[in-house]
Amino acid sequence: MVERGATEVEVSSAIQQGERFAAKHERVGFRRNYAFERQWHGQFYRTKQVEVFAVLEGPDWLVITVIVRYF
Repeated sequence: MVERGATEVEVSSAIQQGERFAAKHERVGFRRNYAFERQWHGQFYRTKQVEVFAVLEGPDWLVITVIVRYF
């Protein structure tokens, strides 16, 4: 997650408060935008989008992957 620029709090927040959508392979996607207003790898971005793909394991979500987009 850290290499992609997402924090554990952002991933958790995306799951709890983000947009939920169906994904491939019986997974669920969660997406949330955050105000960023800073540089990432030398480029300035206003928004960071955290997209989480997970499966439900009992009462908890098991995160498979996290994708971060900057724009």
